Amino acid sequence: MSFLIDFILHIDTHLVSIVNTFGNWTYLILFALIFIETGAVILPFLPGDSLLFAAAALSANSIYGLNIWIFVFSLFFAAVLGDSTNFFIGRWLGNKLTQHHLFGKIITEQRLKESREFLDRYGSVSITFARYMPIIRTFAPFVAGGSKFSYRKFIVFDILGASTWVTLCCGAGYFFGNFPFVKAHFSAIVIGIILISLIPILISFLKTRKKAQK
Repeated sequence: MSFLIDFILHIDTHLVSIVNTFGNWTYLILFALIFIETGAVILPFLPGDSLLFAAAALSANSIYGLNIWIFVFSLFFAAVLGDSTNFFIGRWLGNKLTQHHLFGKIITEQRLKESREFLDRYGSVSITFARYMPIIRTFAPFVAGGSKFSYRKFIVFDILGASTWVTLCCGAGYFFGNFPFVKAHFSAIVIGIILISLIPILISFLKTRKKAQK
């Protein structure tokens, strides 16, 4: 867990190391990380937003020889493929994973309940909104699949969410990631990105708690 926290807070430094070590294989490594964030179901804590921001910032710096368009398209497909994999895991396994002695510690009933309430509250468009919310974006496709949600409808809203998410995160990193102020305070900005993305979850939690008290 300490390594994950360090990776998130100093993601720019770690990405530089990856690029210097693996070169063009960096595209595949980041593709795998974005895919696993939602596709694996049990790894909801990977830093998707900040990873896209940092990768795009590196691609804007010519010394690393990275192509922003390869990042945009490959990470978009990774997000959609991960969500689709997650969706069908939810459809085939349902709540069986919550009863597993190992997976049940991560895929908890509480997290699934929060995702179900989010889907119920906002309907189909919640699939799009979920892409912007850490943890929720991992469990929303799983819940949608387990709820017999139409895959045809799911993939439409999922593509919309993934395309706008990748465009915004990569665009912000590409155009602003190399500003001296941003580079000097990168860890603080990463924390800010995480906190901003958690605001909708906090609002949803407070509303649910208030309704339960009533």
